[in-house]
Amino acid sequence: MTALKLTSAALALVVGGTAAQAQDWWPFEINAAKNGNLETVETIAYQPLEKASKPWNLCVVVPHMQDSYWVAIDHGLVDAAKRQGVKMTVYQAGGYANLPRQVAQYDDCMASGADAILIGAISEAGMAAKITEGMDKGIVNIALANPVLETPITARITPDYYQKGYQGALYAGETLGEGASAIAFPGPQGSGWAETYLQGFVDGAAEAGISVAGEYFGEASVPAQLRLVEDALMSNPDVTMLWGGAPAAEAAVGALADAGMDGDVSIFASYENQTMLSMIEDGKVQLVATEYPVMIGEISVDLAIRALEGEPYEQVLLVAPGLVTADNIAEYDTTQIFAPEGTQPVFSVE
Repeated sequence: MTALKLTSAALALVVGGTAAQAQDWWPFEINAAKNGNLETVETIAYQPLEKASKPWNLCVVVPHMQDSYWVAIDHGLVDAAKRQGVKMTVYQAGGYANLPRQVAQYDDCMASGADAILIGAISEAGMAAKITEGMDKGIVNIALANPVLETPITARITPDYYQKGYQGALYAGETLGEGASAIAFPGPQGSGWAETYLQGFVDGAAEAGISVAGEYFGEASVPAQLRLVEDALMSNPDVTMLWGGAPAAEAAVGALADAGMDGDVSIFASYENQTMLSMIEDGKVQLVATEYPVMIGEISVDLAIRALEGEPYEQVLLVAPGLVTADNIAEYDTTQIFAPEGTQPVFSVE
């Protein structure tokens, strides 16, 4: 990856980079489960097609656009659609509590004549029937970011959630030493990814000698996570670390300061939002495990085009975690992680 100097003064320039930098992203190293078999995972150098053979009609459904994570995925989707010359419509459901809206949006995709539907599923169980209906109609279905593990689907690209939780716990153990006490805030229950994050963290914590004093599931937003963090701190005043998603980590910084505990409790984030970079730099968050959301958006579009055009494609792609700390933040190309500063979601590419 390109080495970047991420001082506070330069941060806006890096995050505010232009789409022209995308030409330097490829090939992108990613893990592929050959023939969909998770027992045969190998690292490949991913190179997208230069151009689609026709302006395919792609439709995307995602849980929300309320944080920089999904805005970054949208940025990758839009960049790839424009570069490869396809049409695209993006729907966002407004949050993980809005499964019926996402189901209706999938119906809208089918009604629009979509050649491929890219799904950031609120929950696999809730979207399984629709995905099956779309597959039966011959529509290419690509799972992006959120896991679809049991429902037959064309292809999926997701973070390696288990490894992100597991490696994060091992890093915390190395940093804090054995005997640390943790509270976990994995995300919305039923999403699939939150449970997998948590399992990885619990397994890693056991290996690292960290006790997990509590697990708090909740909506992936800062206000919702703030309520959980405050409740958890009241119930567990002797905790030494908090682990969870970016909204939980962001909420924890303020909650610990308000409780007078900010020097006593360490924060580790299982995934990123844009605020995490400055918090890593300022020493308020010790770790963020990145999953390169811009690249997830980019590659999901390419997977759809490859499937539509009969080109070879990987059925299962897993983004290996990057563990970002104050010591190594300069090694990461953040244009692969975040949209340029000030980017607003784009919902249509003609």
